[in-house]
Order: sequence, then structure tokens, then C-alpha cells
Amino acid sequence: MKTNTTRRLVLAAALAAALPLAHAQGDYPSRPIRLFVGYSAGGGVDALARMLSARLPAVLGQQVVVENRPGATGMIAADAVAKSPADGYTLLLGETGLMIAPHLQAKSVVDPLKDLMPVASTFVLPLMVVANNNVPAANPRQMVELLKKSPGKYSYATSGVGTVHHLGMEMLKAGTGSFIVHVPYRGASQIVPDVISGQVPFGVVSAAAGMAQAKAGKLRAVGLMSLNKLPGAEDVPAIADAVPGFNVAPRIMVLAPNGTPAPVVDKLNAALRTVLESADLKQAATLQGAIPSYMAPAQLATTMQREYTAWGKVIKSQDIKAE
Repeated sequence: MKTNTTRRLVLAAALAAALPLAHAQGDYPSRPIRLFVGYSAGGGVDALARMLSARLPAVLGQQVVVENRPGATGMIAADAVAKSPADGYTLLLGETGLMIAPHLQAKSVVDPLKDLMPVASTFVLPLMVVANNNVPAANPRQMVELLKKSPGKYSYATSGVGTVHHLGMEMLKAGTGSFIVHVPYRGASQIVPDVISGQVPFGVVSAAAGMAQAKAGKLRAVGLMSLNKLPGAEDVPAIADAVPGFNVAPRIMVLAPNGTPAPVVDKLNAALRTVLESADLKQAATLQGAIPSYMAPAQLATTMQREYTAWGKVIKSQDIKAE
């Protein structure tokens, strides 16, 4: 009799503890949500965050406030989110750099696969290889042939060591047995002008930046690094034409602290999917050089694991060191 009474008391206590949590999840969200961004206000990732934050309240019924925590290639913001309560009120708009940083940093503060939980993939940012008009390569096949025939003669510019732009080209080198010298810039703004002037023969830039000058005839759009084609760049061949399966692009995703309840993640995912399917967001994203690219949590988790492994392999095989 005493044992049965004890069991009933334990069960009653467990139910009492669970009721507030279930009630809180059912009412979610009941207050504003913070969306952390690991880059400064006014940048590309920040602009996409504000696109989402402007549209999510109509679906969720609560404000979504963007908070910028720049530094360490987005890892400062990631660390802040990973250490926040797993209740759905603190989220991260992360990007592919999170899958790269742990392989380059001697002591990474965040393990993106363990400390953060996938909520939804939101955008991809197509990249383009561009060339000076005097370079004898008009498409990916010609570029690969040129680089294999003249190893070390040509160079390419990117916005820095360890960026997707840089590692994408290193992946291309590894997959084709070609060689081209990397010239890291501190930011992307000077790359297109230097390709146009011939200071550097090749550059890896956003598809939007590349197409604007290619249409004006100031440089050549050689190939898209991803299979996703930005509107207006449909006629530019994919590097996958020369290297089957090649598909590289920065991915923007919403992540939550590990342990966030599944009903909360599901509600956020559904809201993001609704927003990403809206025509006005697609139009606004195109102006930023982005393509809406929705993924459910399970699919995003698989993609993150695959990309984490792939980037680690490239960094090790090409002996890439952080600046």
C-alpha cells in the first residue's frame, strides 16, 4: 500500500512539473523572439535576417528582434545562442562558415553539430567565378583546361582565407588536379574592380555582383559554383558541367540551442516555410543575391553534417591555415 501511494505521489509530481512546460509550448511564442546575427548591421546576412524578422510576426504573432553580435566568423553569436535557454526565444541566423570555423580555429567555442539544433534552411547565396576579359576561358571546361595546362600562372581573388569562396575553389583544384594561386582580400568590394582592370585574372564573388558587370561587358561570367541559379544568371554554365556533382554555395539557416522542444522547433519551421514561400520575399531576396531554399530540420541536420565533413576534408588535404 505504501509503495502504491509513493508511486502515485511521484507520478503526480511529474505531471505537475510537466504541465507548465506543455502549457508554455502550447502558447509559444508569448513574447518577442531574439534572432542573433554573427555579422555587423548593414551586411548581407543582416539584410536577410531583417527580411525574415519583418515577415515572421504576421505568422507567429510576436515580434522578432534582430541582434548583431559580430566577430570570430559568426562564432560569437553562435556561442551566445548555444548558451541561451532552449525555449525558442533565442535563435541564430547562421551560415556555412559555422561548418568551417571549427576546422580552422585552434579551439572552437561552439560545436555546431552538438550545441545547436537545426530549425530550417532559409537561403543559399550563389557564387560565381568571374574572369578578366583577356583571360582565354569562357566557361568552366575551358577554365579547368587552362589551369591544368598552366599551373601557377593564374591567380584568383576571394574575400578571405577560409571563406566558402576560397574553399570552393580549393575543392575545385583538388577535384581536377589543377592549380591556381589564391589571393585573399580583406572583403569583397575591391575584387570585381581588380578583375576588370586585370590586377587579378579570376575572382570568386556573389552571383549578383558578377552578373551586374558581366552584363555590362566589363568582365566574363565563367561559371556558377552552385546548381542554384540566381534569376538573371540562368545562361551562365555551372561548374558542375566540368566537374560532375560540384555544388558549393553559402547556406543561411535558422538554428536554436540544443534541447529546444520539438513542438517549438516545428512551429518555427512552419512559420519560416510560410514566409520563404511568399512572392514578395523571393523578390526581395533576389535583390540581395539570395535564393530562398527551405529545408526541414532533419534534412538540414543531414546537410550540415555532410558540409562539415566535406569542408574539413578540403582544409586538411589542401593544408589550409587560418590567417
